[in-house]
Amino acid sequence: MNFTRNCLGSLAKCRILVIGDVMLDHFIWGHVRRISPEAPVPIVEVTREEFYPGGAANVARNISPFSPHTHLMGRVGKDSAADRLRDLLIADKVDPAPLLVHDTLPTISKARVSARQQQIVRVDREKLLPLTADELAEIEKRLRALAPDLDAIILEDYGKGFMTTELMKLVSKIAAEHNLIVTVDPSPRNPLPWSGVTLVKPNRLEAFAAAGLEDHLLPGPPAQNTELLEVGRVLLEKWAVNSVLVTLGEHGMMLFERDKAPHHIHTRAREVYDVSGAGDTAIALLTLALAAGFKLQDAAEIANHASGIVVGKLGTATLTPDELLAAFA
Repeated sequence: MNFTRNCLGSLAKCRILVIGDVMLDHFIWGHVRRISPEAPVPIVEVTREEFYPGGAANVARNISPFSPHTHLMGRVGKDSAADRLRDLLIADKVDPAPLLVHDTLPTISKARVSARQQQIVRVDREKLLPLTADELAEIEKRLRALAPDLDAIILEDYGKGFMTTELMKLVSKIAAEHNLIVTVDPSPRNPLPWSGVTLVKPNRLEAFAAAGLEDHLLPGPPAQNTELLEVGRVLLEKWAVNSVLVTLGEHGMMLFERDKAPHHIHTRAREVYDVSGAGDTAIALLTLALAAGFKLQDAAEIANHASGIVVGKLGTATLTPDELLAAFA
C-alpha cells in the first residue's frame, strides 16, 4: 500500500478512547560490581531511572503522536504514582480526565531493575479487585458524555480487574448506539464475551490459550500452519466476531476474517531488540487506521510497519509519524 503524509493527516483527525488496566512503569538501570554480604544477591548501583505510562496508558501514549484527540479511562489510586502517571500522560498529550480514582487501591506499578541490559528483578505493586456497581455507573456517565465525540474505542485487558463482563456489555451497547469501532487486546486470564466488537487482537500465546489448543511451533510459513489456521477458525466462532488479528512476533501477523481466506502479513522488523510494547503499538495504530477509514488489511499493514519499528528500540518505546512514513518509503 501507499502511505503518504496525507494519510497522516487523516489519522490526526481521529478521536480515540482507550479503556483498560492502566499502570506506571518504572525502569531502574545500574551496575553490578559485588554480591551483597547480607544475602546471595547482586548489589545494583543505580545510574539511571525513568518512568513511563504502562498497560492501557502505553497504548494511549502510542496514539498521541498521531492524533491530539486521545483519551484514557482506567482506575488509579490516591497516591504519588497516580500523580506521576497523570503528569506523564499530559506531557504525552493524552487526556487523563476519564480516569477513575479509588480510595484504597494502589495505582498498579511495575519497577524493573536491570544491569548490563539484563533484568535482575521486577517489583509489582497491585491489588486486584473487579469494578463495583458504583464505579460502573460512573463509567457509564463518563462514557456517554465522551461517545458523541469519538470514532473508536480500544479495550486493553491485562487481567487486573478493570475489564469485566458488565463493562464489556456497557461499552458494546454505547458503541453500537454511536456506530463506534471497538477493538480488543484480550487477556487469557480473563475470558470475556467479545461479541459485538470490531476486532480482537491476541498475540500467538494468547490466541492458542483462548482457543484451548497447544502450539507445537510447526515449521514452515504461518499461512500453512494447520494449528494456527485452526486457532483462527475457533476464535472467530468462540468470540462471535468478524475479525481476529493474531500477532506472531518475528513472523508478522495473521488476519482471520469471517468468510474470507486467512491473510498473512510478513514482518517489517529489520532488527529485534525488545518486543515489549509491540502489541500496544499494533493495537494503537490498527485502531487509528480503521477509524481513519482504511480497509482492514491496509490497517493491519500499517500496524505491522509500526510494530516493526518499535521492536528495534529498547524499552517501552513508541514511534513518530516521520518514522512510520520512512518505513513505508
